[in-house]
Amino acid sequence: MTDLHRILSISHGHPDFSKGGGEIAAYNLFKAYAANPSVEASWFLARADRRRGPTGRITQRRLNEYLWEQGTPDVFTMKAANRFEVFGYFSELIQTLKPTIVHAHHFIHLGLEFLSVIKRIDPEIKILLTLHEYIAICHNNGQMIKTGSFRLCHESGLEDCSRCFPERTPEDFWLRNHTFRHFFQFVDQFIAPSAFLRDRYLNWGIPADKIVVIENGQTNRAPLEPRRLGVSETRNRFAFFGQVNPYKGVSVLLKALASMSKRERKRVVLEIHGANLEHQSAAFQHEVNELRAPLEDEGVVQWIGPYETSQLSSRMENIDWVVVPSVWWENSPMVIQEAFAHGRPVIGSDIGGMAEKITHGVDGLHVSAGNALAWRSTLLQAGNDVEQWNRFYASIRPPLSYAQCAIDHLDLIGPRLQTATFPPDRLPVA
Repeated sequence: MTDLHRILSISHGHPDFSKGGGEIAAYNLFKAYAANPSVEASWFLARADRRRGPTGRITQRRLNEYLWEQGTPDVFTMKAANRFEVFGYFSELIQTLKPTIVHAHHFIHLGLEFLSVIKRIDPEIKILLTLHEYIAICHNNGQMIKTGSFRLCHESGLEDCSRCFPERTPEDFWLRNHTFRHFFQFVDQFIAPSAFLRDRYLNWGIPADKIVVIENGQTNRAPLEPRRLGVSETRNRFAFFGQVNPYKGVSVLLKALASMSKRERKRVVLEIHGANLEHQSAAFQHEVNELRAPLEDEGVVQWIGPYETSQLSSRMENIDWVVVPSVWWENSPMVIQEAFAHGRPVIGSDIGGMAEKITHGVDGLHVSAGNALAWRSTLLQAGNDVEQWNRFYASIRPPLSYAQCAIDHLDLIGPRLQTATFPPDRLPVA
């Protein structure tokens, strides 16, 4: 009998179609598992929208990679759109592959039912679940932000959640919590990519011995050389990478630039390497476009647009700082680790996973979240202080590699791993 692991990684999207940080982290960890000598087989199953609806079918994408046509129209209780085929195609896949470990990276677009199906087929299969945000805690897209006001939410509660969604009663939210907790009992080990996220889920009710912190991995690479400066040039080139939506803080950056005098703006360049503005609300698109147009005309803002992972090095090569101005907590923004891997200091909001991953005054700076005037001051100061940038550049530590990330996950598997249970008295209260 072999002691080698057989690992099925499950993600809510495939990087071939969706470039989110969670999808990329899941896919690269799947490849790192495959390269680990203690792993006999590694597979990847990702949800995909093939424009045929949630048929529940599972098809092969390439060797050891599969696509699952599934969905979650009921995001309140996270029920799979095609529950029948969770017991059909998905069950058949588990019985055919015979994994010893299933590492799920999400349940959005997948539903929660697959967790129980795995254990019904073989109770000995170990289930790992990486929590990439706060959806089990917060119905507002897992953002933990109050609806309407954009105020940060520090703790969920049945009454408070009902105020955010008045069409739902406190009893509805009790049922939601109960549903998540029911399916979470089938998980053997939860993984949090940040201590901040772990603390939120501890407060929600996951037992302390069932959730550990393992950072998302990165590709091993040598850091980029500092951008070559011309005569009288400073470290004044800033860049935003990621989704352009109301939570990511691009409008805060644009307001910070707009609040500068024209003379001050000549000392700053901001590149926006972002995507999906066109998919946001008309009001948000209008706000961003109104702010960016005059700044682009001045040459202060360069709207470069979306990028492929293979383009990241060339895009970071010509900038000095990566900025992460999100107005929600975040968890462990992939862009922070990507910036450090490329040797670029990071300026980020002073909350949540951003404050945790950036050490203020060592490898970057913290800025008051959502405060355009604070961002204005920081951009001007950081862009003019070459010595500070040099210190930060020298202090950046290489992020966790994918290979080590795989080892850290495999170290979790052992006799001590027991199926998680949730005591009834830990149910969230109003």
